[in-house]
Amino acid sequence: MARSKRQVTGAGQPSRLGRTRSAARGARRVWPYVLMAWERWQSLSPEEKERYKKRAQGYVKQGKKALDSQRRRPRP
Repeated sequence: MARSKRQVTGAGQPSRLGRTRSAARGARRVWPYVLMAWERWQSLSPEEKERYKKRAQGYVKQGKKALDSQRRRPRP
């Protein structure tokens, strides 16, 4: 009896082809927004870019602090 070359996935797991199609569709949808953000970034002055970078670094620090406090807190 010949075996099928079709890959069988477990219940509830999408196939790779489905994930690839979904990722491609998502990339096509988000591409215009990425392009607009890139164009806006390029139009900023160096001072504004530095201000954005500092703000982003502050958000990273704040997020890390929140994660650390969650990890240290004992769960009931």
